[in-house]
Amino acid sequence: MSKGDSRAKKIEYFEKLKALLEEYPSIFIVNVDNVGSNQMHQIRHSLRKKAVVLMGKNTMVRRALRTLIGDNPQYEKLLPHVKGNIGFVFTKDDLKLTRDTILSNRVRAPAKAGAVAPNDVIVPAGNTGMEPGKTSFFQALGVPTKIARGTIEIINDVALLKAGSKVGASEATLLNMLNISPFTYGLNVLQIYDNGFTFPPEVLDIEESTLFEHIANGIRNIASISLAIGYPTIASVHHSLINGYKTLLHISLATDYTFSGSEKIKEYLADPSAFAALAPSATATTETTREVAPAKEEPEEEESDDDLGLDLFG
Repeated sequence: MSKGDSRAKKIEYFEKLKALLEEYPSIFIVNVDNVGSNQMHQIRHSLRKKAVVLMGKNTMVRRALRTLIGDNPQYEKLLPHVKGNIGFVFTKDDLKLTRDTILSNRVRAPAKAGAVAPNDVIVPAGNTGMEPGKTSFFQALGVPTKIARGTIEIINDVALLKAGSKVGASEATLLNMLNISPFTYGLNVLQIYDNGFTFPPEVLDIEESTLFEHIANGIRNIASISLAIGYPTIASVHHSLINGYKTLLHISLATDYTFSGSEKIKEYLADPSAFAALAPSATATTETTREVAPAKEEPEEEESDDDLGLDLFG
């Protein structure tokens, strides 16, 4: 490729990245280790009409982003995550649904010597169907076996590999002999960019109720601190107003100063009996009950029982 062609391709890439950044508010930064071209094609197909996948060399991506940061300073938040074997998935759709679609496209793969195990690997107990001459492979890895009906049988489940550890040649050979493909590979979401903010993918698993609860607790904490130090905030101002009103009532009750809010309280404290008439009497309550739920018709000779309130038990 000539220098002219290389330059033209870089300009084309810059323009494409710029257009996608302007069109799509959300970006998934994904790791593409061990993802082959055929699998990538399947991933693009599954995301069609939902998202756009863009790959590129990190140096070219960084250069393009730095060019755009002058007019769009929020893009600077993407730069720290442009490292390793990564790609961008641009979307306008629901973030959680898009994340699930990205992660659902995985293929099973055998263990290869030198690869880093993405997950724990357990060799299950049971008959392997292998001849006794291959016992040395199991012994070298500390896998307990016995010979049963002329074949090797694994006595117990064995944790052969831990996530994050390197696969050795012996582990890879044994797993391949057992026809165990312990790993699955696909795009892994590293970080999410959404309208100028970046956050880890675990945030998408937080339920709205939990989020609202955290927000409410935060508001209560702010209000408590504000009240304790006497610094007014939006969270505390209504508490301050209520507390101020209570203080004003206390002052009014302790002095001759009266206002509309304290007038009734002073009247009650001066003559509690004056408010007795406001309390509903037992007779009134009985009459109200009769209006709401009419009593059953009783024979005329039992009308004298009404004075004793027996109609309530009819």
